[in-house]
Amino acid sequence: MKVHYAPQYFMEPTHPITVTVVGVGGNGTQVLNDLAKIHCSLIELGHPGLHVQAIDDDKVDAPNIGRQKFSPADLGDYKASVIITRLNRFYGLDWVAIPERFSNKWKGTNIIISAVDNVKTRKEIHSQYIIKSERTDYNKSFYWLDFGNGKDFGQFVLASALIEQPKTKHESISILKNVFDLFPDMDKNEDISSPSCSTREALLKQDLFINSVLVSTGMNLIWDLLTKYIITHQGGFVNLKTCNTKPIKL
Repeated sequence: MKVHYAPQYFMEPTHPITVTVVGVGGNGTQVLNDLAKIHCSLIELGHPGLHVQAIDDDKVDAPNIGRQKFSPADLGDYKASVIITRLNRFYGLDWVAIPERFSNKWKGTNIIISAVDNVKTRKEIHSQYIIKSERTDYNKSFYWLDFGNGKDFGQFVLASALIEQPKTKHESISILKNVFDLFPDMDKNEDISSPSCSTREALLKQDLFINSVLVSTGMNLIWDLLTKYIITHQGGFVNLKTCNTKPIKL
């Protein structure tokens, strides 16, 4: 059996694990809410928890109401600011909203999670992740978790920097491939679509529960890395239509 062990840095953290979420739409809002649950649970386990920043320059519009975690009162406000402010008030956090487009100004965090809908932004994230994964300071980026989905299906892929593995009876994998390694033809298969003008139109493009099912399945990988320190797969496929999930094995 192939396995991957979390870095020693995760096993003996001296400060909160830092996380960046890029994209605060259907998947991103779910990711942030799941990170808040993970943070609170880690604190109860004696862990210093998480410190999260959300990056997105998009604003809330009508099709986001209901499908994503926004209300009519949020219309016209920056998505990142709305969600982070809400989580900070609800849980007593000091997480950070950055209502800007992702760029090389990103300083790096231990984990970066992309919940974007285009290949161009993924490429920008990939290039910055490679640079920050080579650091040796507290801003070193160990992992990149990418989410992507269609109408009723989706996938999540966890990539890693070179992480020293302990000697065990199992074959341990020190580097997890990223989404471009696994899907080199992503450019050719990208579905470019215009923004929806109504919630009804948005639901015709994307089923109501694909985001929550996909994200919760993927975020369990982060939970395992932070609490069990070992994983046996680096991603997976989710299909709501057939009610199937399939792991991406190491």
